[in-house]
Amino acid sequence: MNYLLKKLLYILCLICTTGLQAQQLRPEVFSLIDLDYPGLEQVRSLHQAGNNTAAAEALLAYYRQRSHINHPDVDLNHVTIGKQEQQWADDALEHTFFVHKGYQPSYNYGEDIDWQYWPVKDNELRWQLHRHKWFSPMGKAYRVSGDEKYARAWVHQYMDWILKNPLTEVDKQQYELISSGEVKGDAENVRFAWRPLEVSNRLQDQTGQFLYFLPSSAFTPEFLTEFLVNYHRHALHISANYSDTGNHLLFEAQRMIYAGAFFPEFKEAGSWRKSGIEVLNREIHLQAYPDGGHFELDPHYHLAAINIFCKALFMADVNGFRNEFPDGYLHTVEHMILFYMNLCFPDYTNPCFSDAKLGERKEEQKNYRAWSRIFPDNRQIRYMATGGKEGSLPDHLSKAFPHSGFFVFRNSWTEEATVMVLKAGPQGFWHCQPDNGTFELWFNGRNLFPDSGAYVYAGEGEVMQSRNWFRQTRVHNTLTLDGRNLETTGSVCLHWQGEGEVQTLVTENPSYEGLRHRRTVFFVDNTYFVVADEAIGNATGEVNLNYQLCEGEVQIDADRLILLSQFAGDSNVKLQCFAEKGTTLREEEGWRSTAYRQRVERTAVSFNTPKKQGDTTRFLTVIYPVKDTAQAPQLSAKFTTKTFSDNRVDIEVKVDGKSRKLSCQWQKDLRFDN
Repeated sequence: MNYLLKKLLYILCLICTTGLQAQQLRPEVFSLIDLDYPGLEQVRSLHQAGNNTAAAEALLAYYRQRSHINHPDVDLNHVTIGKQEQQWADDALEHTFFVHKGYQPSYNYGEDIDWQYWPVKDNELRWQLHRHKWFSPMGKAYRVSGDEKYARAWVHQYMDWILKNPLTEVDKQQYELISSGEVKGDAENVRFAWRPLEVSNRLQDQTGQFLYFLPSSAFTPEFLTEFLVNYHRHALHISANYSDTGNHLLFEAQRMIYAGAFFPEFKEAGSWRKSGIEVLNREIHLQAYPDGGHFELDPHYHLAAINIFCKALFMADVNGFRNEFPDGYLHTVEHMILFYMNLCFPDYTNPCFSDAKLGERKEEQKNYRAWSRIFPDNRQIRYMATGGKEGSLPDHLSKAFPHSGFFVFRNSWTEEATVMVLKAGPQGFWHCQPDNGTFELWFNGRNLFPDSGAYVYAGEGEVMQSRNWFRQTRVHNTLTLDGRNLETTGSVCLHWQGEGEVQTLVTENPSYEGLRHRRTVFFVDNTYFVVADEAIGNATGEVNLNYQLCEGEVQIDADRLILLSQFAGDSNVKLQCFAEKGTTLREEEGWRSTAYRQRVERTAVSFNTPKKQGDTTRFLTVIYPVKDTAQAPQLSAKFTTKTFSDNRVDIEVKVDGKSRKLSCQWQKDLRFDN
C-alpha cells in the first residue's frame, strides 16, 4: 500500500468528535506476546476463543494492574513537572515541538504534522525531532493535571508518526552519512527517523510514557495493540542494526535492556535484555582505557558513558538481575567516575575538549548522588555528591592518565585552586578533535583558557562550515604548522612527575609529516607554569604557537610578546612568550562555544616563527595566574642549552629577577604505552 493511499484511509478513519485518530486492533500483537506469561491467562483464553477485541481489553487491564515490573526513572506517586517542561507540553498541543535546545524558540510542524520539515539543514535538528522529547513532558502534564487533552494529543501524534514514517529497507551505512545530499526520497527519511540511536531513544522513553498515559481513556485497547506492535518493531530494528562501536552502541544496548526488562511479556524480551547486557559487558572493556578514560577522548561523552553503564545497573537493581553484571563491570564504572572527578574543575564543570559541553554544578552533583547509590562505600564519590559535607577527598592533587592522555596539575580541590588539564593522547573517534597538546587552566574561580568546544555537529552548508571552524587545531592551545590541522593525533607521554616543588609533564605528538611537537610543562611552586614547545624535524614553514583566553579585556604587547588580562574579579593571568628572533605576535579570530549554537568572542593570538629544514623551532611561555594583574611579576625565560636534546629540557626562568633552574630528563625510549 503506497503512502498516499495509506494517508487517505487514515484521514477517513479520523474520529472528528474527539480529535483522535482511529486505531485498528492489531491481532498480530498476540503472536508477539508470550501468552503463557503469568497474568495473561485471560488474554490467552479470549484470543484462543477468537475474541481478540475482548483479549485486547484484557491485555490493557493486565497492564493497568501490573505491579511486578519497576521503572528506575518514573515514580508515579511523586510526578512533578517544571515550568519549562510544562511549556513544552503546552506547545506540543499546537504541534510546536521542542526538538533541540540549540534551536529555540521551537518550530511549528504544521496542523497536518510534517515530520520531514527541516528548517535548518543541521542533521541534529532532524534526527532529534524523531526522539519525541516533548512526549514525556506531555505525560507528566497529564499526570499532574489529569487533563485528557495531553493524552489525546499524545495518541494522535504517536499514530501520526507511525503513519508518516514507515520503516523500509535502508543500507546500514546510510544511517551515519553526514550529508543528506547523498541519500534522497524515502531512504533519506528512514535514515533520520529510523537511525538506531533515535530508535533506541524512543525505545527507552516510551517505557515512561506508557506508564504516564496508561490510565487515560485515550489509551484504548486498540491503541495498546498499535503501541506494542510498533514497540516490538523498534526493538527488532535495533537488534539487527546495532552501531559498530562508540557511544551510539552503548546507548542502543542500554536501551535494549530497558525494553527487555520493562516488557518481559514479549517473546523476545529475554534475548533483548541479554543482547544489551552482553554488549555492555563487552564494550566497557573495549571503550574504557586502563586508566578509566573513555576512548572517544571527550569529557562530555565520557560522562554519557558512565551514565549509560549506570542506567543499566539501575534497571537491573529494581528488577532483580544485577547478578548479570560481573564485578569487573562495576570496577570499571567506578574507575571511570574517579577519572571524571579528577578531570573536573572545582565548580564541577568539565573541560570542553573535543565536542564536550559545559556542565552545571546542580546537574553534576545530581550525577554523583546517583552514582553514590551504586558505590555507597566510595568516599570520594560521596564527597562530590554532598559538596564536601560527607566523604573525603583523594589523597593526591595532580594526577596523570597516560593511556587516555589526560594530565592534571592541581594545587587544591577548593574554588581558589589552580588547575591545569592537558589533553595529549592517542587517536580518538568522531567526537575527538585534532587538538593534541591543548589545555584548560582554572584559577581562583575562573577558567582562563577554555577550549573552543563544539558549536554544532553536522549538516549542510553553513552548519558544516561552523563545525569545521571550531574543530581547527589553530583555535586550540597548541602548536601548528602554517595554521593547518594536525595530520596525526597520537601523543605519547615521555615523562610525568606529579609531586614536589616542580611538577613536570613531557608529551610528544607526530603532528605533521616531518614535524613532531614536543611539549614540556613545568608547574612551579604550585603557582605558575613554564611551557616549552619544540617543533622538531625537517618540515619547513611557519610554526604557530596558539593561545585562546576566556572572554574579557586583554592587553596585548606585541613587541614584548605579552598578554595581560584585565578581567573583573580576582582571577587574571600574565602570559609571556620567549621565542627565537623573528617571532611575531598575531591577533586571531577567537570564539568559544558555551552550548550548542551558542558562542562568545574571546582573545586569541598566535606566536609565529619561520622554520627552516632541519631546524628545531623552540618557544618558552610563562603563564602566571594572578588575582590582580597590577601585581603581575616581571618575567624572563630561556633555554640553557643552545641545541635540541632528544631526552632532556633545561630552562632558566626569572620571576621579579629571582632565578630558577628547571630541568627534566627521561630515558629516550621510555614511553607510556597508549
